[in-house]
Amino acid sequence: MPGEIISIHSFRGGTGKSNIAANLAAIMALDGKRVAVMDTDMASPGIHVIFGMGREKMKHTLNDYLRGECDIGATCVNMTQRLGIKRGKLFLIPSSMTATDITRILREGYEVSDLRRGFSDVIKVKDLDYLIIDTHPGLDRETLLSMATADYLFVVARIDEQDLLGTAATLSVARKLQVPDIHIVINKKPGIYEDKAIIKEVERKFKTKVATIIPLLPLLIEVGSRYIVTLKHPDNEFTKRITDIYNIIKK
Repeated sequence: MPGEIISIHSFRGGTGKSNIAANLAAIMALDGKRVAVMDTDMASPGIHVIFGMGREKMKHTLNDYLRGECDIGATCVNMTQRLGIKRGKLFLIPSSMTATDITRILREGYEVSDLRRGFSDVIKVKDLDYLIIDTHPGLDRETLLSMATADYLFVVARIDEQDLLGTAATLSVARKLQVPDIHIVINKKPGIYEDKAIIKEVERKFKTKVATIIPLLPLLIEVGSRYIVTLKHPDNEFTKRITDIYNIIKK
């Protein structure tokens, strides 16, 4: 059975989408799975920073693959040993952080069919159980492709009117694309709100299940994007909430 594609999306930036994608990948790898995280947010890449690769020069990136300069396997950075993962495998497929590459991809674009082929090829080449796609916020052709090819779509939102209106638009598009399994993740929840009330209201309003609610935790504010929280703090509330997401996928 081919690996499954999990798309982590948000309508706006700043929701914590990349952090959720990185930590979900770590939880899966700790469970013995072969998983890759692909950063398709080529206009504002950054998930590699969470993996501790912020200051390192990367040999190949997704940009190189989309320009036809390397195969998709060459873009995969094996993070397994570096993160101390004993059973599974974790690969990172970064996008370029250089200003030249970012402006070039924004100016020239790329063939969406090449990105689609990259999804399927990396699953085969690395024999993946899961490919996690960290998407570009909003709705553009890349996010539409990420949704259309996904087995699972998790839309990340905050308790914020702009976020929730954008989430409604995202869910409407996802349904038209017939994404098989769609869930909402509420992130950075202030302490004044009760989980049960949020779940009831969100599920009534959006007709979509809430996967989990992640509170605004002091640890996450302290950590920023410096490391994978689930690896260093396995008993933290955040780790439990990320495990909630994984349990939906495992079923």
